[in-house]
Amino acid sequence: MDDNIKVFTTFPYLLFIFEFVFGGLVWILVASSLVPLPLTQGWVMFVSVFCFINTTVLFFLYVISGNYEETSWVFLEAAYHCIASVFYLSVSILEGLATIVIHDGFAYEHYLENVFATVFSSIATLLYVEHAWFSLIRWKWFSLRRKKTSSQNPDGVN
Repeated sequence: MDDNIKVFTTFPYLLFIFEFVFGGLVWILVASSLVPLPLTQGWVMFVSVFCFINTTVLFFLYVISGNYEETSWVFLEAAYHCIASVFYLSVSILEGLATIVIHDGFAYEHYLENVFATVFSSIATLLYVEHAWFSLIRWKWFSLRRKKTSSQNPDGVN
């Protein structure tokens, strides 16, 4: 199977598609909703746009490069998904807080938008955490494989 196509069919890379969908839904719902705390809405928008763009860039780099099974790529993926996990966790908490605050003061449709934004940001958090977990496992595996290869061939001569 072509390495570029593996991005669409193998498990950890398949999570990119779900990260697009749920991250995009958070972005759309928060952009269209009324949040009483502008700083909260600004942070949620920043995280959703930041993660959506970076996930898109990383996904397309994997699609066009095909050599994403090197330690540096795996480290980049693991680091990005760990940062994105922490960001989306903060978004889920802040969006949940904003939803609780607007329960009585806003129209029911705005309340529902925030409820769905909270739910989708929580799902996005779980997706990013899962992707980070599998990326860290792969990074460890690639590091061990590289260490084993270098210890078997200390001179670097084949």
